[in-house]
Order: sequence, then C-alpha cells, then structure tokens
Amino acid sequence: MLTPKFDELVKQLKVLPGVGPKSAQRMALHLLSYKRPQGQALGEALIVAMHDIKQCQVCRGLSDEDICPVCSDPRRNERVLCIVETAADMMAIEQTAGFNGKYFVLGGHLSPIDGIGVEQLGINQLIRLLKQHQAAQNPVEEIILATSTTVEGQTTAHFISEAVKPYVTHMSRIAQGIPMGGELEYLDSMTLGQALQNRGRL
Repeated sequence: MLTPKFDELVKQLKVLPGVGPKSAQRMALHLLSYKRPQGQALGEALIVAMHDIKQCQVCRGLSDEDICPVCSDPRRNERVLCIVETAADMMAIEQTAGFNGKYFVLGGHLSPIDGIGVEQLGINQLIRLLKQHQAAQNPVEEIILATSTTVEGQTTAHFISEAVKPYVTHMSRIAQGIPMGGELEYLDSMTLGQALQNRGRL
C-alpha cells in the first residue's frame, strides 16, 4: 500500500496464525514507527531460528541439537512415552510440570485428503523406537495418547493404539471432559458425554 517493501513485510506477517491483512498492517506500522531496534532483533532471531532449530532425531520435537534436551535428560522416565500431535502440544504438557516421561511428536494427524499418512506422521519411526527399547531390555511400559479430541485426532489415536499394541504393556488416553471451572449447562453434549464416559471413582 505504501511501498513495495512495506507490502512485502505485510505479506510475510500474514503467514502467522490468526494474522489477517489489517493485523499484519498494524504490526508492520508499529514496528516501523516505534520499534525498529526490536524489529531488527526479531528479524535476526527469525533467521537464526529458521537456520538452527531442527527436528529432534528421537522424538521429532524441536531442538537446537540433533537430540533435544528432553530426550537427552537421564532423569526422564524412558518407560513412559507421551504421543502428541505437535511440538506446541509437547510444550503445553511440559508447562504443567506434571509429566516426567518422554515424548513422540507426530507432526499432525491422519488426514488422507491432505496427504497426511503413516509416513508423514513418523509412525514407522515410532515403532522402530519401541523395538529399540525392547532390544535394549528397557521396554516402554506405557504409551499415553495425547492427540486432540477431533474426529481426526481420535482416528489417529485408534490407529496408533493398534500399531503399537505388540510393543507396550499398557496404553492410556488423556482424560477428556469438563474443563476446570466449567458449568454443565454451558457444555456441548459431546463434551459432557465424554466426561460421563471417562468418569473416575472417588
């Protein structure tokens, strides 16, 4: 709108999730008008991140090195493996500080329409990992399926549970249902049904 370089900046900002043309334009104007040093620091950080951050060779999460800090931490419980769809899901669980096992990041969910199948999700790599644990006499005892509650997430969880069944002794699914602070009358029927189905004993 102002200059070709400004238009290009707005265009690139629109690749961020939830950022439309107006939001991208406001961000660009704000950086150029008030935050040029921070904008330059942001650009440098993006260049470094895009060049140096890679996929962990073990869990497929994000890492500066070939093996991420979680996979290389000897204090983590190798016998419990949490399977998540994205690195964002892994970060969310880590922020709870309530899980001390290890992870495997699928990078999405099964979606034949979008061309996302077994290979794209690294399920063969997951099975190789489980076999390596068995060969080393250190088998994974529990797999926690932490995929989303969408139809695709549920389908992915079911497919994985069938694929890895020969290699683990116990499989679980993260609890689904009523969120903290939620009121029953405002919940959709599917969420409430899941909560009833997954009820626990007191």
